[in-house]
Amino acid sequence: MKFLFDLLPVILFFIAYKVFDIYVATGVAMAASFAQIGWLWFKGRKIDTMLWVSLVVIMVFGGMTLILQDETFIKWKPTVLYWTFAATLLGGTLFFRKNLMRALLSEQMELPEVAWSKLNWSWVGFFIFMGIANLFVAFNFSTDDWVNFKLFGATGLMLVFVVIQGLMLSKYIEETK
Repeated sequence: MKFLFDLLPVILFFIAYKVFDIYVATGVAMAASFAQIGWLWFKGRKIDTMLWVSLVVIMVFGGMTLILQDETFIKWKPTVLYWTFAATLLGGTLFFRKNLMRALLSEQMELPEVAWSKLNWSWVGFFIFMGIANLFVAFNFSTDDWVNFKLFGATGLMLVFVVIQGLMLSKYIEETK
């Protein structure tokens, strides 16, 4: 359910684009992102840092798209978001000697240091790759193709990556009886 909730702005962006255009879709994604955080706040739930970062990025790049009537900005938004996450994970490791993936997930699972390191570096690489893939599709294909990639391609790649990560980590997780 959380996965669908996190995807809500992208799904609504996709629908609005198919029914209207890129500018209406951008406004819908901005409103949906704002509403998402408002809903969590109203329910008294913790708002993940990733949602705050995503809100800021969609407001800046969506705002520039709407004000300047230039879809280039909204096409850069996923890349900026992916590269921000990659830079955060990388910066935590290199400058602060802190594995942020462990900080995020240590309550859900116990892993040896080597596994946490692999997990962190894998996500850094994945986010860098996704940023490049987004730019490649955004600027080498039609806007319609990019919108389809944003929902189906990026989500599909994320799911495949998560499954691969699960398989990689499975050898480190002991079964509790």
